[in-house]
Amino acid sequence: MRGGHAQTLWGKFFRPRPLLPTRVERWETPDGDFIDLHRLAAPPGAPRLLFLHGLEGTIRSHYVGGFFTEAKRRGWAADLLIFRGCGDEPNRAPRFYHSGDTGDLSFVLRRILQENPAVPVLLAGVSLGGNVLLKFLGELGDVVPAEVRGAAAISVPYDLERGCRFIGRGFSRVYDRHFVKTLRAKALAKLDRFPHLFDRGALETADSIYDFDDAVTAPVHGFAGAHDYYSRSSSLAFLQKIRVPTFLLSAVDDPFLPPEVLGEVRAIAETNPHLTPEFTPHGGHVGFVAGKLPWRPFYYAEWRVCEFLQRRVTSEP
Repeated sequence: MRGGHAQTLWGKFFRPRPLLPTRVERWETPDGDFIDLHRLAAPPGAPRLLFLHGLEGTIRSHYVGGFFTEAKRRGWAADLLIFRGCGDEPNRAPRFYHSGDTGDLSFVLRRILQENPAVPVLLAGVSLGGNVLLKFLGELGDVVPAEVRGAAAISVPYDLERGCRFIGRGFSRVYDRHFVKTLRAKALAKLDRFPHLFDRGALETADSIYDFDDAVTAPVHGFAGAHDYYSRSSSLAFLQKIRVPTFLLSAVDDPFLPPEVLGEVRAIAETNPHLTPEFTPHGGHVGFVAGKLPWRPFYYAEWRVCEFLQRRVTSEP
């Protein structure tokens, strides 16, 4: 399937959503809020995959079913961290989630390690979740727990500002408007509960992700504006510090990111042996649909990522 848009849209509109045998757990956070996890069980001692979804993702996101199905096939347990406000119930606190917030990932990982001592843990994130993951690993540097054996990030917007500018042009504007619509609805509901959280007028006039982040994400989470938020949250600046074997899968025709950013990522990876980039010519944004027959597609991303992670499980830590 040629073309980044076709690859991107196929998953959302045509990919079946498998029924996942997961259970939901709600964990209270240290700041008085909560997060939900969807958990896939496996025999004791099995490797665990901790997965982070993308912008406005849920358990129903097409790629979640693909990765959980692949994890189940390999005998792994899997946990999907639902970012605050992305579940079926709004979070309590006067805040949301964002691309640079690594606090909840840190909290969940610590608890998973406490619950499963000496069990190999694998980390993976898609799009926004991939940015969060890479920033988190860069922040940890050399102090990553030994149980964390490998990581993978798919279709990451490594430079958030350039990604937001890129998605606002041409046909990609369709994605931009879709995200703004869902984000605005959540923000208005939050403003009803916390009337002074941000400026309502700025939100109502926001017609792009950049505008939304400038009006809502930045002031709510302590940034001076969208530019400050993007500068401090983009994973591109944290790649050099990663010390966990990490697989980076992106497509050159990803409609969410200008391709020159991937060239910069590749240059960094050449100086950091812990990074393994694979940038395919086609694949779109979290698409990676392959195969010769339209009624028998092969979804490359979850297979390739889990192959990489499987080798990390079977190798010496």
